[in-house]
Amino acid sequence: MAEHGVRDFLFAKRKAAERFGVVDGAVLPRNTEIEEALQEYQRLFGGEAHLESLQAQREVALDVMRRLEEFQPRLVGPVLHGTATSHDDVMLHIFADRAETVTFRLMDQGIPFEVGERRTRLNPERVVQQPALRLEIDGQPVEIVVFPLDGIRQAPVSPVDGKPMRRADLHEVESMVDAAYSAGDSRDAMRR
Repeated sequence: MAEHGVRDFLFAKRKAAERFGVVDGAVLPRNTEIEEALQEYQRLFGGEAHLESLQAQREVALDVMRRLEEFQPRLVGPVLHGTATSHDDVMLHIFADRAETVTFRLMDQGIPFEVGERRTRLNPERVVQQPALRLEIDGQPVEIVVFPLDGIRQAPVSPVDGKPMRRADLHEVESMVDAAYSAGDSRDAMRR
């Protein structure tokens, strides 16, 4: 998952089980264990390159969130959790009465995008198709899932742990980006 950007936990488990000849699915790790292992892997082997890539992805997220501030954007997924690789898209949730409102806003800003859909699990029994927009900022792919206005109250289910997905608002992402700059300055000072 870390080296090839695979984000589907079930696919990754099946591939690993096949590679190692495991036939008993009960012995496969839980998604939370895989997420923890990804974090540890990146801490051990990703080093400065991982931190720089993650910072660049968060800066793109912040840029798009500022551009779409009126839609109460939220950062979700690997870029938020710090497990993103260079293969991962920046994932945002936004909230609007109609998806067209968002597309008009992007067109007004001259940002090219593609329209599609994203399967979203709202709870263990309910999966819906949500409008989604794909765009690219500074070479970084961004996927924006458009929820109805009241969708801000109920986060979709996380594919990692089955609990409501963590969402970070604009101010939290600004804090993350600022904190990384501060940490980078500290690392630079220690090297001198």
